[in-house]
Amino acid sequence: MLLVAVFALLLAGNIFFGITYALQLVETQKIQKQVAAQKTNAKVISFLNLFIQKVLKSDTEVSFEDRLKLENAIRDLNDPEILAKWEQFTEGTNEAQIQKGVKDLLEALVKKISY
Repeated sequence: MLLVAVFALLLAGNIFFGITYALQLVETQKIQKQVAAQKTNAKVISFLNLFIQKVLKSDTEVSFEDRLKLENAIRDLNDPEILAKWEQFTEGTNEAQIQKGVKDLLEALVKKISY
């Protein structure tokens, strides 16, 4: 009788700790997704800041070093859609194409930021 009671108590403890573990696992996964989204947001904002400073506010041609920084920052986002918009912008041959490229790129970047 005592053995059955101990066994039942151990079984109940295992069930309790199993459920607690599963709930913590779900919570951990949620937090990891939030951290990943925050890292992505930080990268996007960092790129936007660099883009504004080096491209939009510049009165001169963008230097090779700055272009390299921008290229590395955009690739660090690891987003094919944004990379395609970047390439569309950088491959523009006239003023209208470049302006459209900037607008499309900025729109894609803003959409990438999650709340």
